[in-house]
Amino acid sequence: MSTLHVLSHSPFADSRLSSCLRVLGSHDAILLCGDATYALTPSTTARQTLDANVGSLALFVLDEDAKARNLTLPDWVKSVDYPGFVALSVQYDKVNTWL
Repeated sequence: MSTLHVLSHSPFADSRLSSCLRVLGSHDAILLCGDATYALTPSTTARQTLDANVGSLALFVLDEDAKARNLTLPDWVKSVDYPGFVALSVQYDKVNTWL
């Protein structure tokens, strides 16, 4: 069973991102939105952790939130708009929002 994990809180405020990565299954994916997009800020621990998982991690980011924070996305991160977010929600068996 596959799960889309949706993170919206800053990776610098708590441990949601690292907790999510620990429970991530091989068919799961992560969608970063809101302040969670700051995890893609270069030279941060959060970004280094994501970079270390490049081959095994399906990572999406809500385009509007990345643009609002002036973030340049690495090539391996897939940017989605709101219809893309909905499509991902349907594609995966479950959606887990890390509140």
